[in-house]
Amino acid sequence: MSKILNVIVIAAHPDEPEEYAGGTAALYAELGHRVKFLTLTNGDIGHYDYKGPELVKRRGEEALVAAERLGVQEYTIWNISDGWLVPSPENRDKVIEQIREWDADVVITFHGHGGGHFDNRNAGRIVRQAAEYVASGAAAFNKQPLFLLMPDFSARSIYKADLAIDISSVLEKKLLGCDAHASQFYELAPWQKRIDHLVPESLEDKKAFILKYWADFFHVSEEMLPALERWYGKDKAAAIQYAEPYEIADYNLREWSDEDIRALVPMLQA
Repeated sequence: MSKILNVIVIAAHPDEPEEYAGGTAALYAELGHRVKFLTLTNGDIGHYDYKGPELVKRRGEEALVAAERLGVQEYTIWNISDGWLVPSPENRDKVIEQIREWDADVVITFHGHGGGHFDNRNAGRIVRQAAEYVASGAAAFNKQPLFLLMPDFSARSIYKADLAIDISSVLEKKLLGCDAHASQFYELAPWQKRIDHLVPESLEDKKAFILKYWADFFHVSEEMLPALERWYGKDKAAAIQYAEPYEIADYNLREWSDEDIRALVPMLQA
């Protein structure tokens, strides 16, 4: 490995980096690269029973377990309440600082427009604004990261898959990363879907439960196929069952060739 890459995944709520990019993070970590998760809110209303500081503490503890399971070096959670994230200059500058401090080569985040969750859109907007300034006025940070966009599941209509990363070899790690967030995958979300009575007891059954009811975060879908064929070849792509797709952000300040992208997303070398 010629260079250690620094990757930062910036989402809105604890558990989203694992949902959307957990497999990618695990692959980077296995290759010896450094990964940081950053969420811009603390998830303090993400439950039907727990709330406030008690829930913030619990979700922070879940995040640390998930990070350990995925090989993520740092997991930072901002102390902003759910629903209160706004694309302010202050938040933009804090994100710039986070990207610079991590010396990021790759930044993964949400779309900043269209549908999806309010906080997710604003997280994407904040990163979009930060991208314009991240390499400005900082003598020690003289590179432009590759900005990639995760598909908020409720905003799929505005999303296109430029890359799709085969996560089959780290599927177990992604499942365990999600499993760490019991408050979300086994409590809140099943309660919202009215399937909380179906949550199983054993770990193996819980992993199958996640695969079944959160298929959008795991299974190859039709829109991923052209990207998989492009980056892995048609024959190999046909056999891939689990992948994570990304769009190359339109606000990247440079053009990225296929060679550049393979250097920054080395799991595509396969």
